[in-house]
Amino acid sequence: MVLSVLAGVCLAATLAMFATGLSDLRQMLATKSVENIQFLPFLTTDANNLSWLGYGCLKGDGTVITVNAIGAALQTLYILVYLYYSPAKRPVLLQVLLLLAVVVTGYGYFTILVDTGTRLAHLGLFCSVFTISMYLSPLADLVPNVPGILTSLVRFWLFQRYRPEQGKPYSPLPA
Repeated sequence: MVLSVLAGVCLAATLAMFATGLSDLRQMLATKSVENIQFLPFLTTDANNLSWLGYGCLKGDGTVITVNAIGAALQTLYILVYLYYSPAKRPVLLQVLLLLAVVVTGYGYFTILVDTGTRLAHLGLFCSVFTISMYLSPLADLVPNVPGILTSLVRFWLFQRYRPEQGKPYSPLPA
């Protein structure tokens, strides 16, 4: 009883998370534009859903199959609408094709090369990588700023550590 209630709550929460893109979908349809909408979260979430869908099929877990089939359908819809309204279709299409190549290569690898006894465990680890990328994808806008933040922190530390003596001006280093 408790396990089925917990499974239902997890199912509802996961589906609600995948449905968060509906607001972006509504915005794209209303404005006929993808301005201020990130594409990477749609792509990584679709990769996540497709990989876990394969895992659910291999395991024979109906809940995992249902959740990820719905999630993959939603994310694919978001991607198609984004592609339709995107002024730069080529980069978007190349990213989608790269995603499909990675997913198909992964499925081929797990189907052909991984022993059936360890396939489920290895596929679960593969899927976990996609889950991590899905949760990190909204941070993609911050990544270019990280080196600047780090170098600024080092600079502040150097200024703090090597303060000039009071009343003594900076002087060049001796040759």
